[in-house]
Amino acid sequence: MKLHAAPPALALIACAYALACAPAHANSACNKPKNDFDNMYCVTKVYQESDKALNAEYKKQIAKLDTAGKAALKTEQLAWMQERNTSCSKTDTSGFYINLACATQTTALRTHALQNRRQQ
Repeated sequence: MKLHAAPPALALIACAYALACAPAHANSACNKPKNDFDNMYCVTKVYQESDKALNAEYKKQIAKLDTAGKAALKTEQLAWMQERNTSCSKTDTSGFYINLACATQTTALRTHALQNRRQQ
């Protein structure tokens, strides 16, 4: 698996979101990564937090829906996942690549969209 660093602007957006949503990162070694592997570790942690928040919001949504609503939300979520995968990853002859900043930002936006739906 090969992971590519994201453009700095996207990384900043993802880190800003993660720091706002998960203050525990503020005390981690991610404040001053020393090399690309430290950066990869930190960006992965940020993505995992974003994914965790999305899963929690999805569970809140699905719990309140009837059978038809659950099926519709699942279909929508699977379509969103396909779009995220298409936008944020690629495969070629040397391996597969995931832009974790893209995945984090996309996931945060999906979480926000689900939260907005719940508040309506």
